[in-house]
Amino acid sequence: MNMTIMFTATSMTLSMMISMMIIMLKKKSTTNKQKMSPFECGFNPMSFPRVPFSIHFFIISVLFLIFDIEIIIILPMIITIKSSMLLKWLISSTTVITILLTGLYHEWNNGLLNWTK
Repeated sequence: MNMTIMFTATSMTLSMMISMMIIMLKKKSTTNKQKMSPFECGFNPMSFPRVPFSIHFFIISVLFLIFDIEIIIILPMIITIKSSMLLKWLISSTTVITILLTGLYHEWNNGLLNWTK
């Protein structure tokens, strides 16, 4: 029990000493607001923080994720064509591709892929 308390106290003391050394020895730098702000895609970090994001940015990112997952689904289908029953493989791959193309057609018809209106 005493060894556990002593080990805990030693490790806490050591970590506090290292933290204090880092604080004292860190490089002091003067940076401006632009250098300190994080860079994020889709909005200007120097503008008012409550400005809503562009909905087109999010739609394109969701479409990218959907078609990225499509690649993950279709790639094993191509690899397993030799080891599976051809009719079941054809039906499943056609179904997946039809669902994805139907969704893309629906988004295209509603004008969600247009950047300007």
